[in-house]
Amino acid sequence: MNLGDLTVHRLGFGALRLKLSDRETSKQILRRAVELGVTFVDTADSYHLGQNEELIAEALHPYAKDLVIGTKAGQAHPGDDWIPLGRPEYLRQQAELSLRRLRLERIDLFQLHRVDPKVPFEEQLGALKRLQDEGKVRHVGLSEVGIDEIEAANAITPIVSVQNLYNLSQRRSETVLDYCEAKGIAFLPWLPVQPSARTPDDALEQVAKKHGVSTTRVALAWLLARSPVMLPIPGTSKREHLEDNLAAVDLELTDEDRKLLGGVTVHS
Repeated sequence: MNLGDLTVHRLGFGALRLKLSDRETSKQILRRAVELGVTFVDTADSYHLGQNEELIAEALHPYAKDLVIGTKAGQAHPGDDWIPLGRPEYLRQQAELSLRRLRLERIDLFQLHRVDPKVPFEEQLGALKRLQDEGKVRHVGLSEVGIDEIEAANAITPIVSVQNLYNLSQRRSETVLDYCEAKGIAFLPWLPVQPSARTPDDALEQVAKKHGVSTTRVALAWLLARSPVMLPIPGTSKREHLEDNLAAVDLELTDEDRKLLGGVTVHS
């Protein structure tokens, strides 16, 4: 699985769900993920107001040579609300803070967390391009975008990843995924395991029972089978869930399985 010129494991780890109230267990989860072969960890400056990035550094620094840490900026989360903030000076400030918190000299993947409708798009991407030119960012990605935005961004700097909502029952980014596959852009589905996987419909439950595995593992295996550019980043705060998630790489779905799952009710 490629992120630009970087190669990572087919399944990454999303750090958002790690608990700050139990830092030691959270650090153990991160270390176990790496032990099991994870080479991509996803975080953001807004996760726990930067403390999520600090936790990753505490657990994993100095980083293994093949470990890629991806972070994001462009969306604040001061309370219950998520607020797009794409002013160039803000994006620069957050990149500098992420470098410090993650103990990095360069961020391998820096994604625009949301497009700020109040700031010209080319100014937002221009800020990321300048960080690239200065050697502070290696690759640039986008989150929650359409094809037009990807193409506009690519005119400013190469886009290596797109992180949109996508899972078995939420497929509104289907055309974006197909575009990413055609262009060799990594597609990182956020919320890769939909809540219904825990109270599954008949098809998901049927496939899970057939293979003797959890519905969550089936949902992740379906994503991996859907496209070679798919890079799911399931997150968890429990070791047993982590190990079950990563086992999805070894679950081979049959054509019949995929046909059944393709019929799962899709929500807009």
